[in-house]
Order: sequence, then C-alpha cells, then structure tokens
Amino acid sequence: MRSPHPPPPERSAELRRRFAEEARSERPDLATLCLLIGAQADGTLDEAGIDAAQIELDALAGRLPYRPGAPRAWASALRELLGERCGFHGTPGDYQRLASSLLHEVLRRRRGLPILLSVVWLEVARRAGAPVYGVGLPGHFVVGLGESGAEAEQQVLVDPFEGGRVLTGADTELLVAGATGETLDPSMLTPADPLEVVLRVLNNVRAWAEARPERSDVALWALDLSLLLPSRPAGLRYERARLLVRRGDVLDGAEELEAYADVVAAVDEPAADRIRGEARAARALLN
Repeated sequence: MRSPHPPPPERSAELRRRFAEEARSERPDLATLCLLIGAQADGTLDEAGIDAAQIELDALAGRLPYRPGAPRAWASALRELLGERCGFHGTPGDYQRLASSLLHEVLRRRRGLPILLSVVWLEVARRAGAPVYGVGLPGHFVVGLGESGAEAEQQVLVDPFEGGRVLTGADTELLVAGATGETLDPSMLTPADPLEVVLRVLNNVRAWAEARPERSDVALWALDLSLLLPSRPAGLRYERARLLVRRGDVLDGAEELEAYADVVAAVDEPAADRIRGEARAARALLN
C-alpha cells in the first residue's frame, strides 16, 4: 500500500460524525464502520470508493450457491469462493502493514489480519443469508456458522486467515493455548457484537501505530474513533491524554489528564493523585 495520507480536516470531521451516528444506530453496520475507519486512514478513499467496496461485498455474496445447506455446507461454499477462487488469506507479514486493518485494502489485496478477513467472510455470508457470526478468540479472530456456544452440535468454526479452513475442537484449543497459554473456555465462543469487532479493529490499528512512534497521528485518530463508540474502556481517555503530551500538545494533554483524574477520584483517589501529578509534570515541560 502506498503511504496513506489522512483526509483534510473537514472530511475527517464528517467521517467521525458518520462513524458516531452509525455506531449508535439500532443495528450498526459492520462493513460501513470498517470502511469509515479506512477513509479516516486513507484520504484517497472517497464516497465512490466506499460504495464500490459495498458493491463488491454484494457481488461476492451473489456468487455463493443459493442456501447450500447446513453450516458445514456454508463453510465449504465460503472457503471455495473466498479462499480458493478469490484468494483471500493472510500471512505473517500482513501484521506489519496498516493496510491489513483497512477493509477496502483487504478487498483490493485479498490479504489482511484475521479480523479483517473475518469481516469479509461475515459480510459476504450475511448478505447471502448464512447463519454467521464472529468469534473473538484471544489473539485470533475466526468466524462461526450455525449454533453458537461450546455445546452447540451444529457449530462450525472457520479460519479466514487460512483461507477458510474448518477448525476442529483441537485446532481451536491450540489457537487459544498459543495466544494465552490457557485452555479454551466456553465463553470464548460467544458471538461477537459488531461494535466489539470494530473496537478490536481499532485496537489493532493502535498497536500498529504504537510500534511506530513516527505514526502517532494514526494512534490518535484510532483513539478518537474508539472514544465515539457507545461502550469502550474508560482508560482510553487516559491513553489519549498521554498521547497528546507525547505529541507535544502539552496543554490539551494536561487538561485531559486532569479531567480524567476527576473521574477516577470517585473510585480511586490515590490513582487520581498520580494522574494529577502527570498533568503537573506535563505543564512543567512548558517552563
């Protein structure tokens, strides 16, 4: 991917307004939210590009067999179309690319992180009428078809990162053990809410940026979008304030630290005092 440049301020403000509106709607649209993330990262993704991505997802769904049968038949049809014929998959090198977290680039390159490839599977399958949902295993996102939960006899899990390979119970246990060193817990198989998926996508964007201090601008907009979600970790406000200080926006960062300290004080006064100390230290940088 070419080095992306952000959209101009007016476009960025409009994208954030639409992102907040979609996230707070009765049924948030996963593809729309992911494409708005992409437009925030890549100023060349205009409305025509967003529409083209949605049309491509529709077209891919139209290439699936009509209601092929049970969950395993759906899994087979999706693997044959998306994994084999279209070549969607992932490689270790994809973890080093911001493009791997942007839906429009994943559609173009046929490559991406597990969660973005899973978004492709989810959106194509959903449009075709499949009983589909995301499953956020620790460290690796996969797609479920059929019934959900550890005891579901008809549940089928597939791994889009490996071209849609159907996972056995042992495969799933190995994925969890490799990521956490722990055993598979039934709660890990709970279907992921679309907004949980979006927050995890933004977490991946932030992780990419944190490894590249020169791209703190990416970390900042990812935090800003995360804070627009109706449910998100409270600590993101603290993280944003500290990022502002690191970027040299000391006054705004100190003000946000103090505001966050006021919130924390209601439950943890010693922690609030520490955060106020950080704000004072930030202001001292101006002396």
